[in-house]
Amino acid sequence: MPSVRDLRDRIRSLKNTQQITKAMKQVAAAKIRRAEALQKQSRPYADAIGAMLRDLIANVGSIDHPFMKPGAADAPGGVILMTADKGLAGSFNANLIRMAEIHGRENANLAWYAVGIKARNALRRQRGETLQVWPLAQGDMFANAQALAQRVTDDFTSGRIASLILVSPKLVNMMTQRPELRQILPIVADTDTDEAPKGGAVEFEPSPEFVLGRLLPKYLEFTLYSAMLETNASFYAAQLVAMNNATENAKKLIDQNTIEMNKARQAAITKEILEIVGGAEALAG
Repeated sequence: MPSVRDLRDRIRSLKNTQQITKAMKQVAAAKIRRAEALQKQSRPYADAIGAMLRDLIANVGSIDHPFMKPGAADAPGGVILMTADKGLAGSFNANLIRMAEIHGRENANLAWYAVGIKARNALRRQRGETLQVWPLAQGDMFANAQALAQRVTDDFTSGRIASLILVSPKLVNMMTQRPELRQILPIVADTDTDEAPKGGAVEFEPSPEFVLGRLLPKYLEFTLYSAMLETNASFYAAQLVAMNNATENAKKLIDQNTIEMNKARQAAITKEILEIVGGAEALAG
């Protein structure tokens, strides 16, 4: 059984840990509000650019753009693995890395792009070349998204990669962040929709084809930027939950060890009393 001193040291260590997890919980709660605000501000633009893209595709007779064509047949498939820069967020990063590993086992010929320090570290164990690495939340996130979009555009149009897959989280709610795998390039027209083409509801100058050629790079750029914003918000949500659980677990352990310490102290006091009584009786006899 641990001594009173050992238990006291253990309680002191747990209280220090509890202070750290409580502080990290408060930091995550403050940062997720800013991350969610940025994500919500970007949604109207995302909805507008998506609606315009669908309307353009419906009004264009023939689409002559590299993003709408299959990539080089002999080139590897490109995969963007998007994680957080830091850990201490439960299984958030591990779930994204696991999905990328499953995709890597199912598709042997792949080339990787890493967004986030945890993604960079995970790709060191993956087969295939890691073409470039970007941080998630260090520096200007929009500038990083622009650089990423330019690099994958150059690689796709030059035939270095045949397609582009994005592995990133979807923020369902504060308790759930679901990893998703979706195809980014080539862009596939939605042919399953039941809506009729709008046919002239919007006029494009000089032509729908010209506007589509200018819109597709912006669409790719903003898709990646939106994924970065959602990954950042998902990370802080996961960290908030993880630090809240860690704080509660530390409190439970402190309570358990306090009870054990009180029992050990009471046992030591009882033992001393019995020794004093036994000694007094021996002297009296």
